[in-house]
Amino acid sequence: MKTSVEKSDEEMKIDVLAELEFDPSVKVTDIGVLVKDGTVTLNGCATSYGERFAAVRSAKRVAGVKAIADDIEVHLPDSSVRSDGDIATAAAHHIDWNSTIPKGIAKVTVRDGWVTLQGEFGWWHEKNAAEEAVHHLVGVKGVTNLMTIKPKLAPAAIESAIKDAIERNALLVAEQIQVEAVESEVILRGKVRSYTAREEAERVAWAAPGVLSVVNELDVEWFWGEE
Repeated sequence: MKTSVEKSDEEMKIDVLAELEFDPSVKVTDIGVLVKDGTVTLNGCATSYGERFAAVRSAKRVAGVKAIADDIEVHLPDSSVRSDGDIATAAAHHIDWNSTIPKGIAKVTVRDGWVTLQGEFGWWHEKNAAEEAVHHLVGVKGVTNLMTIKPKLAPAAIESAIKDAIERNALLVAEQIQVEAVESEVILRGKVRSYTAREEAERVAWAAPGVLSVVNELDVEWFWGEE
């Protein structure tokens, strides 16, 4: 038997605002929320990239959210303004201090407070760790992750590894997700119960060795159980 959960746009807006208010790292009075047909638009301003990232993460946790448009602007207070050189130095140090990131691979450039990361890694978790290392640095307005991953497995092996990982995952219903690997690109199709589950499925796909890109075509539908 299947049960669906449907929310009106107004109900979802109330839930998103409540989740933002529940997150102590977000100043909810500076952020606006618009909802249309399950798509949430966040606008307003944040005092750091970390706060902006936390606001988007909070919205993803809300039941019924199908997509998020991030229109939040980062307005740094005077006390948080740093030169690009200082930000680049801090970013390089934080990446270098992270034991999960191979030394000397991530290349950092900064322009007007925006950090760009480049380099070639062996695993997705290394690439992700490098990005997370700079999210909360003082002076950062945004992050662009251009790092790539070296191919390691044949498509059939990639598909098998991802399917097995989805089967083990408590957040995902394996029967509802189809995985296709074309060379080193993975395509996810089907449906998941929440935006968070959609993101989790993509994380699982990226975690397989040799994945260079993930196309996430999963739909968010509030099903419970099987058809």
